Amino acid sequence: MSRQDQSKDREGVIDENLRRVFQESVDEGIPDRFKNLLEQLKQQDSGQEKS
Repeated sequence: MSRQDQSKDREGVIDENLRRVFQESVDEGIPDRFKNLLEQLKQQDSGQEKS
């Protein structure tokens, strides 16, 4: 196997692992604590627009 083939194989493994980790992160969703924080920030923001 040539160095170029080994490099392409290595890049393929890296790509596959990155995709897998990214997909796992997406599948986890947003924690409730973070959703609550976002809601609080939206409420603050809408309160400032009224002033």
